[in-house]
Amino acid sequence: MLDLTPAYQNVNQLWAYILTETLKRLGLNCVVICPGSRSTPLVVAFVQQIPDIEAISILDERSAAFFALGRAKATGVPVALVCTSGTAGANFYPAIIEAQESRVPLLVFTSDRPQELRNCHSGQTIDQVKLYSNYPNWQAELAIPSPDIKMLAYLRQTVIHAWERCQIPTPGPVHLNIPFRDPLAPIPHGINLRGLHSKFHPEEFFSGIAKNTLPIPHSPFPIPQEWLQSQEGIIIAGVAQPQKPEKYCQAIAHLSQTLNWPVLAEGLSPLRNYASLNPYLISTYDLILRNHQLAQELTPKIVIQIGEMPTSKELRHWLSTAQAQYWIIDTSHHNLDPLHGKTTHLRISVEDIDNWQNVNINPGIYVQKWRNLETQIREKIDQTFANLDQIIESKIAWLISQTLPPGTPLFISNSMPVRDVEYFWKPNNLGVQPYFNRGTNGIDGILSTALGVAQHHQSSVLLTGDLALLHDTNGFLIRNKFQGHLTIVLINNNGGGIFEMLPIAKFEPPFEEFFATPQNIDFAQLCATYNVEHELISSWQNLHQKLCILPNQGIRVLELRTNRKLDAQWRKETLEKLGLDIAV
Repeated sequence: MLDLTPAYQNVNQLWAYILTETLKRLGLNCVVICPGSRSTPLVVAFVQQIPDIEAISILDERSAAFFALGRAKATGVPVALVCTSGTAGANFYPAIIEAQESRVPLLVFTSDRPQELRNCHSGQTIDQVKLYSNYPNWQAELAIPSPDIKMLAYLRQTVIHAWERCQIPTPGPVHLNIPFRDPLAPIPHGINLRGLHSKFHPEEFFSGIAKNTLPIPHSPFPIPQEWLQSQEGIIIAGVAQPQKPEKYCQAIAHLSQTLNWPVLAEGLSPLRNYASLNPYLISTYDLILRNHQLAQELTPKIVIQIGEMPTSKELRHWLSTAQAQYWIIDTSHHNLDPLHGKTTHLRISVEDIDNWQNVNINPGIYVQKWRNLETQIREKIDQTFANLDQIIESKIAWLISQTLPPGTPLFISNSMPVRDVEYFWKPNNLGVQPYFNRGTNGIDGILSTALGVAQHHQSSVLLTGDLALLHDTNGFLIRNKFQGHLTIVLINNNGGGIFEMLPIAKFEPPFEEFFATPQNIDFAQLCATYNVEHELISSWQNLHQKLCILPNQGIRVLELRTNRKLDAQWRKETLEKLGLDIAV
């Protein structure tokens, strides 16, 4: 039997109770709450739902939003965000943009003042209607709380619709702006709500709510005949974060072997971590395509892209010049074709393809050429790094790919870490789970998102540069709420290493001050401020020892100091050498 005593204290609390009870019955299990006054009814109602809904208090709204983003990435279940009125909600904006672009379900609840307190210089008041422009999947402002039974039904159904819209047809954020009049605390306000007892029967009121009805299963999709008839096709396993990675990898492997086509696997795809499933897996395509003669010889007639386009610029340039027939397999309703080719978008998942054909055990000439090149270049990469004792940042991704405990969640920061993973991540069978914010490719919120991924998860790792970590140091404030472990592998090259790869690096000034932007931070002191463990890593053996077995609790930083300009020069020379030094 539900205890409605708190809800009957005032209409705001009743309103908030209906909202949170509906969400609980739909399956919400986590809410991230930022402190403030106007959101009091929501906070009280969510706290009353503990332990069915985990409530996590986080001070900084930007950090809170990215933490919620990471939690939703890891679980696939929407996470709720709550804040007070004013600019608090504006700090959610970067994470909401990322959630839209990377297709992560978030429920955003901004508390607001009622209409009579807007546009009159009442404190902590801004225009919050459509605060996030067109980025939410859906957005609405709720009515002023009312004890009318029909209005309570309106609230229930609006919350159900919000839950659905943050998951279908494509996951993303939903924003509800919620105005409250005083009193905000759960105290009597002079309106007798006891009369609701005769009309409001909770079990009957909530009885129509169905949990776990999403997503709607798709029908099997037959393989097009033109795929089966072509020997010169490729499959691109692009950027993807599937909830069931092994099943996803198995589906791609079976399609690959049915068609006898190579699979060019992005470093952020789980395929490189389930390598034994797919004998046609190609991880060195960026280096292969730097050899212009080979790039021309390997031009495909058909391309199937699964997920979003990989990071590699070499691959994008090659595809844009190939002018092959292009197919995209992804359930998203978004346009996923930045190259604007001759493209057919199949809005299905790769698991939906009815590919139970006989696997072709005799690889054709085209796929065999790709396999031979992969073997040749992979050996050269391994030899290069095995003989490299100097701390060069590109080796970190290669070493991590062979070191982490099986199944480790790994969050990969943007800028150079994600590119070194693309270039050098070695295929393995460790089942490492890659996570990332590649929706908008920014460095904001990296630490907070990684902590959200790691919350209640297997001991996790974050690979990041110094600027990305510094951009989100407020994420360390989550430490006391954090339940799990995160090891941060920090590449400290004192600045933005990715800018060293761009033409502007040759112009000094303004390069160092306005692009590289070195911050000269002592990370040992920074970590001490937040009571976070810190260790300076001085050798590859030391890094290996720290990563092969991970702790169970807390946050630690493993710092590797590198020379930004030497790193850039080494990477440029090595990529050119590996690409050109191929036996054609």
